[in-house]
Amino acid sequence: MTLHDLHTLSPGEAASLLSGACGSSTWLNRLMEYFPFTSLQEMLRASEKIWYQDCGEPDWLEAFSHHPKIGDIKSLAEKFASTSHLAGKEQAAVAEASEDLLVKLARANEEYEAKNGFIFIVCATGKSAQEMLHILEGRLRNTRDEELFVAMGEQHKITLLRLRKILQDEDWSFLKPSQITTHVLDTSLGLPGRNIRIRMKARFEDGWRTIAQGETNQDGRIPDLLPPGRVLPPGSYQMVFDTGRYFYDQAIRGFYPEVAIEFLVTDDTHYHVPLLINPFGYSTYRGT
Repeated sequence: MTLHDLHTLSPGEAASLLSGACGSSTWLNRLMEYFPFTSLQEMLRASEKIWYQDCGEPDWLEAFSHHPKIGDIKSLAEKFASTSHLAGKEQAAVAEASEDLLVKLARANEEYEAKNGFIFIVCATGKSAQEMLHILEGRLRNTRDEELFVAMGEQHKITLLRLRKILQDEDWSFLKPSQITTHVLDTSLGLPGRNIRIRMKARFEDGWRTIAQGETNQDGRIPDLLPPGRVLPPGSYQMVFDTGRYFYDQAIRGFYPEVAIEFLVTDDTHYHVPLLINPFGYSTYRGT
């Protein structure tokens, strides 16, 4: 479907189709105020503005409630049948996981929901069940306010992914990847720093708060820390690397339990914040 095809539908039909991308009624109703859209770019700009500026906690929680728990494969076919064509492949890696791993995911989800009052939200595409369990365990350390920020960012990623599936015949090449990226290199081994938990924090009036979180892949990178096209407001930010756990998992006693790199965002350009790490030293620079 193209944007032109979408515009051939009635507003009600278009709204019904777009509702599969995000479960917030406020998001959907405000977005439909722009229908018909002048361009895909306008549609995505409106979607982002509504989600981050017009929606509030009740709207975010409403959207979260339309997702199955990670690892709860049965609910994909039952409770969420209306979006199964969009959501089914998002948890494909979980479907291939062992029963023992799924049990651990289920227990961690229960702990997360009991702590925060809403289910664990993560853009699961391309992530293995083990990766998602690591991410979930790391996010259990966040406060509820931090989790709202992280989860709404993950929901935005999912919304974009589903919009892309709906409008799969459109040209999406203009959409830039995450504004903030990183690459960790273990200089003691000459290898990528794999499976390192990273928190991205923003400075608020009351202090630092986690707004995004991820784990480095097999190349030592996190290419999707922020949703595609998302531009951060100017300000001070931190990337906090859980280097202590990384070295502990290798039975190495490192000197730094974590490495926090503070940097300034001043415009809408790409910011690459690499880390070169060994058990007793580290360095960083602004990359490209």
